[in-house]
Amino acid sequence: MNRESLQQVMAMIEQYSFGRMVISGRVYSADLKIINNRVVADWWRKAGHVVDVDDVADILAAKPQCLVIGKGKPGLMRVSPELAAELREQGIELVAEPTESAVATFNRLAAAGRQVAAGFHLSC
Repeated sequence: MNRESLQQVMAMIEQYSFGRMVISGRVYSADLKIINNRVVADWWRKAGHVVDVDDVADILAAKPQCLVIGKGKPGLMRVSPELAAELREQGIELVAEPTESAVATFNRLAAAGRQVAAGFHLSC
């Protein structure tokens, strides 16, 4: 992870549309994660439309209270059973929903002061 891939989150997610997210005035056009109030751009998963433990190892290491997964505009991406089990074991709440809803959930939880991390699939 290089310095250019990190962006401090100074505000909530301002906008989401298919393939595009705006955070703190910066436009992202590829999948991303938010960990400890930082954006990690260009998030790739080993199996594309499946989020597995290895794909969010950095989030698990941060030990958030909640992990919000944005499953894409129509919600095609899914969370592996292994990741769901690991999150339960670590006591991390999982919210997985289409990205538009996930953005609203992330903003609501962050505004409430929860320690929330996220992974957002911006397209399908």
